[in-house]
Amino acid sequence: MVKKNELDLSNVLVDISEKSDEELREILDQLCGEEERVSFRRRVLHGKIDILKAELVDRMKASREGGRVISEADVDRLSEILARGLTSVSKVDVSDEDAF
Repeated sequence: MVKKNELDLSNVLVDISEKSDEELREILDQLCGEEERVSFRRRVLHGKIDILKAELVDRMKASREGGRVISEADVDRLSEILARGLTSVSKVDVSDEDAF
């Protein structure tokens, strides 16, 4: 769905030679903004993956060695950061649907 003041970016390359320089700049700006949003979502996703991997590794080590490598407070803090509203930590306009 195209939001107000946004172009339909699904067909940006159709008739590209007929677009004005201003239209091309506007399309480029919007695509760059979309790339920033996707990149931010990817970083958040990787952060969550890292937390889950660290927890699993820590549990395996604890079961073998009887001690923890990563403190529960560290995992809790990282989880809080990633669970917090994404708009509070990003300079990129992130909607609720961007949150995983």
